[in-house]
Amino acid sequence: MEFEPGDIRILKALQSEGRLTNQELAERVGMSTSPCWRRVKRLEESGVIRGYQALVDRRAVGLGVLAFVRVQIDTHSHDEAERFEREVDELEAVIACYSVAGEADFLLQVVATDLDNYAEFAMTVIRRLPGIKEMHTMFVLKDIKASTILPVQLSAAGRSR
Repeated sequence: MEFEPGDIRILKALQSEGRLTNQELAERVGMSTSPCWRRVKRLEESGVIRGYQALVDRRAVGLGVLAFVRVQIDTHSHDEAERFEREVDELEAVIACYSVAGEADFLLQVVATDLDNYAEFAMTVIRRLPGIKEMHTMFVLKDIKASTILPVQLSAAGRSR
């Protein structure tokens, strides 16, 4: 999808503050309300904007532990990987899962209330996922940068080269 400068301004504004009314958004990005609304609808319908949600502070809701878990699976068959993905998708404590290249096959992002809670989850749930060969956990000691805002202006600049 080709992005015009107005699209980039809309995406940047909505990523920073998703609860803007169309009127507020239009004013912020320098457009009239109707064209702004049409652009937002086009971005939503094309899947660029996937939805709107509140950003919740994990510590404020009692999730003091954030861990990244590198997982290797036994076989690399398509069926085994799909089975692993389906089961991981059902785990509420796993807030993100990525298929990765390198030493691991998957990288999981996991939250827990405390270390004991994480240990219990790791041993009784993660270790029992299908095809697990090896897992390594890294604990986050300090959040330095954990942004949900994508640098959409970089993608637009890259396309014009």
